[in-house]
Amino acid sequence: MSLTETEQHQVEQANDSGLPTVVFIHGLWLLSSSWDRWRLLFEQAGYATIAPGWPDDPATVAEARRDPTVFAHKMIGTVTEHYLDAIGRLSGHPAVVGHSFGGLIAQKVAGQGAAALTVAIDPAPFRGVLPLPWSALRSSSAVLGNPANVGRAVALTYEQFKFAWANNLTDEEAHQLYEEFHVPASGAPIFQAATANLNPWTEAKVDTDNPDRGPLQIIAGQADHTVPLAITRAMYEQQQSNSSPTSIVEIPDRGHSLTIDSGWATVAQTALAFVEEHRTLLDAQGAT
Repeated sequence: MSLTETEQHQVEQANDSGLPTVVFIHGLWLLSSSWDRWRLLFEQAGYATIAPGWPDDPATVAEARRDPTVFAHKMIGTVTEHYLDAIGRLSGHPAVVGHSFGGLIAQKVAGQGAAALTVAIDPAPFRGVLPLPWSALRSSSAVLGNPANVGRAVALTYEQFKFAWANNLTDEEAHQLYEEFHVPASGAPIFQAATANLNPWTEAKVDTDNPDRGPLQIIAGQADHTVPLAITRAMYEQQQSNSSPTSIVEIPDRGHSLTIDSGWATVAQTALAFVEEHRTLLDAQGAT
């Protein structure tokens, strides 16, 4: 699917800047605007940034809530191709940062050799990642509890959001995040991830062995109910087979909201430090 005018403008600005570029990929129940503070931080550090949405994402949270049906039927493969389209229009291979299902998509992009380096934050699991803790099952039950949700857009209730995303936050902050950021999401990717180990043809699959994957950092919130440590650690073990550097950073007392809550800057600085460590890879790519 083609990029929006806004997305194309971001790509053009990044190319015109002559700076190494960082691509941000959001996950379910968020829009690309959830990265706004991250983009400013990275731009102040000397990077160009782009944050495409998923195909057909509304521009604002208010618009998304008025017509949630637009989110239905979006699947991992189509969304990945959208980001590969944006990345393919950049003048050099970028750093890619993704959260939740965006972290899964970021690893798919890296597995195709399209990223110079990658940061995956509390990423959704892919085929071959076996642990399935109780809290992850409960967090996904809002979708998986009804098979018809595979073709629907699903919004979380505040109580569901509190357990899955904001379990480590006060009620006041959890309500604030729910009102500011939460939007409905496609149920399809949840079903794709849930059945990945039963389906050899699943789109929830990552090439962990591609020697062109580049350095990878996994950031894990130790208190995450949606993607518990058992999942991120198993993902790290899968990715360690790659010849490029692979690392994991576990951040204490942080839940799935760690990219948008009041502690977002700690997580962003962790990701930025990793990108800075490998910046020469981006500079070399930008020079081609």
